[in-house]
Amino acid sequence: MLTRRTLLASLKAAGFAPAQTRKPNLIVFLADDLGYGDIGCYGSPDVPTPNLDALAKAGVRFTDAYVSCAVCSPSRVALLTGQYQHRHGHEFNSGSPEREAEVNFGVPRSATLLPAHLKSAGYTSGIFGKWHLGVRPGYHPLERGFDEFYGFLVGGNSYVTKRTPGGSTVDAGEGPSAAPEDRAQPIYRGHEKIREDRYFTDALGEEAAAFVERNQNRPFFLYLPFNAIHTPLHATNKYLDRFAHIKNVRHRYLAAMTVSMDEAIGRVLKKVKDAGLERDTMVVFLSDNGCPTITGAGSNGPLNGQKVTYYEGGIRVPMIMRWEGRLPAGSVYRNPVVSRDVAPTFLAAAGVRVQTQFDGVDLAPFVTGANKGIPHDALFWRGGKARAVRKGSWKLIEFGESYTRLYDLSKDLGEKNDLAAKLPDKVRELRAAWQAWSAQMKPAAWPPRYRELVVNGEKLTWEL
Repeated sequence: MLTRRTLLASLKAAGFAPAQTRKPNLIVFLADDLGYGDIGCYGSPDVPTPNLDALAKAGVRFTDAYVSCAVCSPSRVALLTGQYQHRHGHEFNSGSPEREAEVNFGVPRSATLLPAHLKSAGYTSGIFGKWHLGVRPGYHPLERGFDEFYGFLVGGNSYVTKRTPGGSTVDAGEGPSAAPEDRAQPIYRGHEKIREDRYFTDALGEEAAAFVERNQNRPFFLYLPFNAIHTPLHATNKYLDRFAHIKNVRHRYLAAMTVSMDEAIGRVLKKVKDAGLERDTMVVFLSDNGCPTITGAGSNGPLNGQKVTYYEGGIRVPMIMRWEGRLPAGSVYRNPVVSRDVAPTFLAAAGVRVQTQFDGVDLAPFVTGANKGIPHDALFWRGGKARAVRKGSWKLIEFGESYTRLYDLSKDLGEKNDLAAKLPDKVRELRAAWQAWSAQMKPAAWPPRYRELVVNGEKLTWEL
């Protein structure tokens, strides 16, 4: 096949040059439940991620990147709309495939997703992996702007593996049945259910790389939302055997799952490189929320809390952005950014103007230094009776009417030193800012589920 690289080389040798630069390709790699401390360039001591580390070396690594929610589905709404999920009533997760089918679950049709915006500019868009934004008619990825879909529609799935921490054997295509959260869910290509015998993370990398090859001569948006490293903890011997030295069996599986994801990312990026598209491709990697440390598998590094909570461990995530020749290679950006910034950043790069009121910003001028300001004056979170705000280095977390915690993250990244009693004026300031923001948002469109978690020795029942 004639690649873009060989075509450009032939044109140059013949004395021709392209009339104009093509619109950039856009890629999002989204990990699921990946902790802040579980990849190499964010400090993992024992999980090698050479492809992600190389991506960071060639691009921008964000130290203070946040997601819009501490659980999966609302976080994905914000990523793909560039807006607070609360503008669409999508405040809580679904909880189970059965619940998704019964309630009015999913990002409403009134919300325009990133691929729909890009379609007007001639982009072809593909999603490979976990959807989790609705299963009923009208909610399918192919009805929301994507041109290709390979993956599953619900919130979790088996990885189709032969080996699990419990020692059970799993037949290819069936998935384990030991626990409800381990149940295998249908895999789709488009609207059709298919049988898939490959380890699913490997399959995602292969399918996404093939999408790049098919579309190398036109602008594309590739969205690769892995279900790795979300439970169930499944890995093949191909990856597990590299980590026999890790004694904690759950962490061993997490390491194997993370490495398989890193290699899938590497497979896609190699296809981009082989096609001569590196300078024409903007890439973002991030996680949808923090690590659920209750599994005993992963780590949020120096951060407090975990998935579901609005402590840093629930909402601060690894994030990397690369665009060769446009963004500073090997740089570190330390001001707060948020997943809602991805959509407006991509649209600006593609030269697409829309009427949507975004709650994110184009990050490129900030990371290049063209804009000396900060991307956000404040960031807000709401999940039922749990709420949080970060403004500058100050972070307020409240839970109901009797739980208030205030932290100065510049001095207390681990959120151990509560300053609420000492600084009541700061508490009132941040609470008022949160209340003003919340008043602009819609109420939740469906009721929450509940999970009891212990953070800092305190037991709270979180709504998710």
